[in-house]
Amino acid sequence: MDSILVKGNGPLNGVIPIAGAKNACLTLMPATLLSEEPLTLTNAPRLSDIRTMTSLLQSLGAEVSALQDGKVITMSSHGMLNPTADYDIVRKMRASNLVLGPLLARLGHAVVSLPGGCAIGARPMDIHIDALAALGAEIDLRDGYLHAKTQGGLKGAVHEMRFASVGATENFVMAATLAKGTSVLKNAAREPEIVDLVQCLRRMGAEIEGEGTSTITIQGVDRLRGATHPVVTDRIELGTYMLAPAICGGEVECLGGRIDLLAAFCEKLDEAGISVTETEKGLKVARRNGRVKAVNVVTEPFPGFPTDLQAQMMALLCTAEGTSVLEEKIFENRFMHAPELMRMGARIEVHGGHATVYGVEKLRGAPVMATDLRASVSLILAGLAAEGETVVSRVYHLDRGYERVEEKLLACGAHIERISGS
Repeated sequence: MDSILVKGNGPLNGVIPIAGAKNACLTLMPATLLSEEPLTLTNAPRLSDIRTMTSLLQSLGAEVSALQDGKVITMSSHGMLNPTADYDIVRKMRASNLVLGPLLARLGHAVVSLPGGCAIGARPMDIHIDALAALGAEIDLRDGYLHAKTQGGLKGAVHEMRFASVGATENFVMAATLAKGTSVLKNAAREPEIVDLVQCLRRMGAEIEGEGTSTITIQGVDRLRGATHPVVTDRIELGTYMLAPAICGGEVECLGGRIDLLAAFCEKLDEAGISVTETEKGLKVARRNGRVKAVNVVTEPFPGFPTDLQAQMMALLCTAEGTSVLEEKIFENRFMHAPELMRMGARIEVHGGHATVYGVEKLRGAPVMATDLRASVSLILAGLAAEGETVVSRVYHLDRGYERVEEKLLACGAHIERISGS
């Protein structure tokens, strides 16, 4: 099993290109199941999760090809589709559940295993089930699989979610594009990845309004056509690399970065003493002067502070001046990186959904273990600013969400290398 060796090596300076969004691409790929015509995605990230979704779609009967070193994905679902998403593939990744809505819309029935992914919380499927049931789907759970069917196809409806679930919003919107009549989703998630999905579906001929707001209206159509669509910039990768010079010092320009993707995050960086400047090509980030200041963070659905940047932000605050409090309101089990940071000399107390971070002047390198995707990169960031060597094990999590981490950080002067395991 591979590990990452990091040595504290002073300030970082340079340019980091930001890839297409993993979460957006994993949502866009199942949209191919809605049409017989080809769907092509450009600016695709090159990640293991994308390969897992490719395998899942191929198992359902779709044709999927990667071009230009994986940055372009072409898909076609013109043949006979298999309605069953098997456990052996679905267990690897939470986003696998996003085939449920498209399969129901296209075939009228589906059998989808309960999904896997990072162990950061329960993330139940009941919100998805309620949303699709509002469109007329009948869904029951048997032997770890969701068995879904419709009587005469999906029908437009008004549904209000009790929580603004990103995945349930995506499943509802995709299913409703081929439903009969008008569908309205209230308390919809507002994330940029959903806006990106709607823009893609609109290119395919869907009639949708309200993306980026809490109410999305979909007028069902008889069929969707093929399209070519560029995947939006990955705001979580963007935020992660913005934190690198914040932690280590120096100045890094993140190509393709946009403040509107991370407004709440950028506000916290400013409060902590980090400068974020828009350039013609992206965002330039640098620590203003001296030690970073402590700040309090509460994770919330977009446009709030992203839960997927909480672990990385904690790494920054470990060496901040003062005491910070991080409140995790999205997932109930997302402070597993705290004990690993404490192995490096951080002072952290966790009580339920709150973590109190008492800033120390310096972290020390240590052997640590990645517990999930975002935790893995937070440990790398901490290692970049620590004295001595840090070895991060179980980095297969990292490869699910960050492409070529070592290459991007090396280009800015980091001392980082991958150690191949047996």
